[in-house]
Amino acid sequence: MSARVLVVDDILPNVKLLEAKLTSEYYDVLTATSGEEALQKVLNDSPDIVLLDVMMPGMDGFEVCKRIKANPQIAHIPVVMVTALTDASDRVRGLQAGADDFLSKPVNDIALMARVRSLVRLKMTIDEWRVRENTASQLGVSEESANVMNEPVEGASILLVEDQDFETDKIITTFRQDNDSILAVKSGMEAMSVSATQDFDLMIISLNLRAEDGLRLCSHLKSNERTRSVPILMLATEEDMHRIAHGLEIGAHDYILRPIDRNEILARARTQIRRKRFQDRLRANYEISLSMALTDSLTGLYNRRYMEVHLQKLLQKNELNKKELCVLLLDIDHFKIVNDTHGHGVGDEILKTFAFRLKDSLRSFDLVARLGGEEFVAILPDVSVDMAHFVSERLRRSISDKPFKCSVEGGAISITTSVGGAIIEAGNHTVQSVLERADRALYQAKNDGRNCTHFENVGRLDSSKFQQEKRAVIE
Repeated sequence: MSARVLVVDDILPNVKLLEAKLTSEYYDVLTATSGEEALQKVLNDSPDIVLLDVMMPGMDGFEVCKRIKANPQIAHIPVVMVTALTDASDRVRGLQAGADDFLSKPVNDIALMARVRSLVRLKMTIDEWRVRENTASQLGVSEESANVMNEPVEGASILLVEDQDFETDKIITTFRQDNDSILAVKSGMEAMSVSATQDFDLMIISLNLRAEDGLRLCSHLKSNERTRSVPILMLATEEDMHRIAHGLEIGAHDYILRPIDRNEILARARTQIRRKRFQDRLRANYEISLSMALTDSLTGLYNRRYMEVHLQKLLQKNELNKKELCVLLLDIDHFKIVNDTHGHGVGDEILKTFAFRLKDSLRSFDLVARLGGEEFVAILPDVSVDMAHFVSERLRRSISDKPFKCSVEGGAISITTSVGGAIIEAGNHTVQSVLERADRALYQAKNDGRNCTHFENVGRLDSSKFQQEKRAVIE
């Protein structure tokens, strides 16, 4: 996996050593020898991960990390502190500053490379969601990106897989201060069972289970669609470093060595919970913005943008399959009078009910969209000419046969619609040409007195030939 790594250390031999190790693994390495230079390169060169020395003159590593994590534009970049400090309180301080890990010198090469690969993968995942969110922002349907460091860490749902009771009690007691809800189980079978029905923010898994392989459990959870995005924090011993590296390779997010320091496990868990919630927020924002970008906010129907893409795909498909489709354009008759007489509030009520009736009268795989104003389109794939005529009349009748309930004196008003249709045979068509054909038919329907259906090359349909009792034809 190619990635850009920024190595920060004020001692040049240390920089050269790490640079050589990373270059041999085909990473693109940037270097900095001070905190100020490091911040500048993070901003200008967008590294995928930062390996940061703590003890530097001037601005130390803790301060550099805090400044990186305080900037929403770069806060998602993983930071690994590499230092000679070995005290647990120093590790906790680094994690609380926003660091993703804390490696002690001399650096274990296995742990280093596994950690870099793991964090780069996570960063690239978040990058993808950030790009999507940025696209949505440019479309004007999403707010600016949040900062990962602002995500709450309290009240998390945690699954603990540990068969040593004293460790379980210690962990449960530790997480009470964050009001976390911990479900403790002793086997992988129990873990797989509960994770199939419950959602978790974090899973803490022992690699030292007596009766089974905790690493295999990690693999199962990461291959399961329901749990693959849930971060895993491994519990292990110093002798398990090769297995830890393997765990990071298969998708586990972090680890802590026994004996477990309460403050450290809490800090590491908070980091993972914060990142999980940040990623969930990006995903949710994207899904909401995607819906907003593709649907009409008033009626809930698809908008013109989505309709044109969908229609283009159907035209291409029909050209290959030698099938026909029908395009219907519908326009609410005298809608301007409705707005002028009763106000735009009533007009919006009419539009929403109109959209509902259209959608309710079509098959599940037909598409109805609002083009704008009082104009709508219905696309009927894989439809015969007779069925297309019947459906168009059924849509017209669904509007005209029953008054629209709304906020007017009397509680309802009568609405009609004009319909223009075109049967699109298999061939090389453009979206614009197809819509223009249906629009010409709609123009004829309006000129013919409205509340009627016109089809290209057919003219006005005789409504008496399309009675509602024929409903069973298309159901």
